[in-house]
Amino acid sequence: MTGRPDMSSPHYDDVVERLGHRWRRLDTLPRLLAEGWRRDLSEGGVVSALLTPAGWSVAAPVYEIIAGSYLGDVGLYVPEVQYAEALDVLGIEEE
Repeated sequence: MTGRPDMSSPHYDDVVERLGHRWRRLDTLPRLLAEGWRRDLSEGGVVSALLTPAGWSVAAPVYEIIAGSYLGDVGLYVPEVQYAEALDVLGIEEE
């Protein structure tokens, strides 16, 4: 055991508690794609955060991504109260 998070196959729950609020996972996808979706959500007025194997990320400057930050699969989360709005902003129909 190295004490480092397992980056090989991250698992992200559908709903998580963070800072006293419930957050719902929109999808699990590669970091670069998730950052694009986060930009779209932000422009649509929806708060979002990424969960990586190393923890939560609420802001990822471009230089961080270029410098070799974790680029594997991440969980893209929005506050549960904004979930329907997030789907609408991204043009996703709920199953």
